[in-house]
Amino acid sequence: MFSHIMIGSNDIARSKKFYDALFTAMGAQPATEDANGRLIYTHNGGRFMVSKPIDGKPATNANGGTIGFTMSSTDQAAAWHKAGVANGGASIEDPPGVRRGVVYLAYLRDPDGNKLVGLCRMPAA
Repeated sequence: MFSHIMIGSNDIARSKKFYDALFTAMGAQPATEDANGRLIYTHNGGRFMVSKPIDGKPATNANGGTIGFTMSSTDQAAAWHKAGVANGGASIEDPPGVRRGVVYLAYLRDPDGNKLVGLCRMPAA
């Protein structure tokens, strides 16, 4: 359904440090940068991009929006969360862990305030 997700940032270098750490924790490569200075991450057929807003106004986060990243294991989700906190993100909501017995969730805010979650579906009992 989606071709990509793009979010705005007020500081591309800060975002690169943060998202390079997150994507590396997921087993992906650091960003490539296009001619317009946008960061491009490609992993498991998906594309995630970070850009300064093209209208020249400050980037803002989506109120009520969450961007979810699929994790292959609870260990990967925990490492992803730890990498985010260590690189300028903030842990939010409940601590990372199993919710409703069916998913492991690890919530972060990126340095620009965007809400992210690393999600691992638990194996059926």
